[in-house]
Amino acid sequence: MARRKIARPVLITAAIVLVAAGLAYAFWPRATMVDLGTVTRGEMRVTVDEQGRTRVRDVFVVSTPIDGRLLRVEAMPGDPVTRNVTIVARMRPASPAALDLRTREQALAAVDAAGAALRVAEANLEEVRADADLARSDLERTEHLADSGTASPAALDRAQSADRVAQARLATATAAIEQRRAELHSARAKLIDFDDAELSGAAEPQPDTVLPIRAPTDGVILQVIHQDETTLGAGAPILLVGDTGNGLEVVVDLFSPDAILVEAGDPVLIENWGGDGTLTGRVTRVEPFGQTKVSALGVEEQRVTVVVELTSPPKDRPRLGHGFAVEARIVVWQAEDALRVPSSGLFRDGDAWSVFVVADGAARLRRIEAGHDNGRHSEVLDGLSEGEVVVLYPPASLADGAPVQQRVVVAQ
Repeated sequence: MARRKIARPVLITAAIVLVAAGLAYAFWPRATMVDLGTVTRGEMRVTVDEQGRTRVRDVFVVSTPIDGRLLRVEAMPGDPVTRNVTIVARMRPASPAALDLRTREQALAAVDAAGAALRVAEANLEEVRADADLARSDLERTEHLADSGTASPAALDRAQSADRVAQARLATATAAIEQRRAELHSARAKLIDFDDAELSGAAEPQPDTVLPIRAPTDGVILQVIHQDETTLGAGAPILLVGDTGNGLEVVVDLFSPDAILVEAGDPVLIENWGGDGTLTGRVTRVEPFGQTKVSALGVEEQRVTVVVELTSPPKDRPRLGHGFAVEARIVVWQAEDALRVPSSGLFRDGDAWSVFVVADGAARLRRIEAGHDNGRHSEVLDGLSEGEVVVLYPPASLADGAPVQQRVVVAQ
């Protein structure tokens, strides 16, 4: 009986201890599983990334110099050309155009008028020539009389003046003859037609008359606009020529807030252009005029054009041509030895940036001063030291002083 009385209190006490231990274990604060990152020093840059396209800086349009028949263009896109040497196209001058009835009647009337004007000029020339002969005879008689003292000096002066006036009128009438003949030839030229065998046979170019068109610059043929033989008017474009080696540049359309950060002279990294490695460039111009463009989702966006000069040598981009798509990363800020922390560790605490620093297994809240941020790292200006460990993606339930433990990632 004594043993039973002693055993019951012991059992009750043991049960109470076990229950208390279980409750303590259940409600004891456990370490929060988190991802950790380290504050490091190294190179850091902030870039504005956007898709761009290549273009030849100076594109030359080869056009027809006269109206005529363009022969088939044998040149193909990509063919190299030399300035004033390579013949890129050939053409024949056009035949005279056919005249409609009204135009032909007007041309015939113009020929008749020009012929009549010529005959009037010829008659006037005869009249003026007769006056000039008479004036010359009067002058010769007056000179003889003046020598003998019969004619006065005044009479001699009048005779000389009349002779000069007559000679001037004779020269004018002769020039008028040439002018009227030229007008007659011009009027007759307007009558040249396919049906005028005598006129068109003399004026029509010979079948073997071919006008060569040479390349205006060194480079390659970018595009052939008219390949087949056809009739074109003067100034019609035939093909495009440009230098894809030294004359290639990149055009990037940036959002206007991003364009504010870019300045002429900023370095540029060209990636995903289709070849190996990364090409380099330099911003040469930020255009001051923004344009409204509609995105693929139908959203209106204000875009600003930025022009980038490629500084990589042509041998590093042998097949990059005009109108190719590239990825441009414009460096707006960079530092060789910056103190940096993973951007995923920062969060706003009031009006300041803060992080959780892990020390002795606990997370300690600390306010810091952050600088530039490139999406992966944030520049630390004050509040952290190299080598310190911070919590990445801190949960909202994490409090100052709470125990933390690094999450173990199991490889799949």
